[in-house]
Amino acid sequence: MTIRLILLRSRFCFCFFFVAVAFSGVFASNGGMKMEKTLAMIKPDGLRGNYTERIKGAIVESGFRILEERIVELDEDRASRFYAEHSSRSFFPNLVKYMTSGPVCIMVLEKQNAIADWRALIGPTDSVKAKATHPNSIRAMCGLDSEKNCVHGSDSLLSAQREISFFFEEETESGVVNSV
Repeated sequence: MTIRLILLRSRFCFCFFFVAVAFSGVFASNGGMKMEKTLAMIKPDGLRGNYTERIKGAIVESGFRILEERIVELDEDRASRFYAEHSSRSFFPNLVKYMTSGPVCIMVLEKQNAIADWRALIGPTDSVKAKATHPNSIRAMCGLDSEKNCVHGSDSLLSAQREISFFFEEETESGVVNSV
């Protein structure tokens, strides 16, 4: 019986060690999972509707850290470049017109699983659908329809990196580019 317990204990220790080593790459040096960054944007209707503080409150309450923030006004060229992936879609001209209709608030958010968590917090693209299916989402709170939906969120790690660079790279006087 003693030999059997020792064998079970050593199998358990081996399995525990194996699992710990296998998952060690997923964890950061601080003992938690690696932090992820995503871009969040409060669109012109969100700023005009005075939803900025409520949205930021929801962001912080959901465990995000706001690393960077700025208010910008997009011109037609910059809005077209930001939404270039939609340029062949029928709604593209209206999207550009809408995004240039007033200032936007751009933020870099950070937390574990930031991209998926931010997308879940903002809810479906169509705010009418969000009001029915995700009533606690940001788009349900302040969006009007599928175009004027108050907020934007990166949909993948690659998009987040591109979008953060799009707004937060700045050229210094020496010509060196700095980014987040």
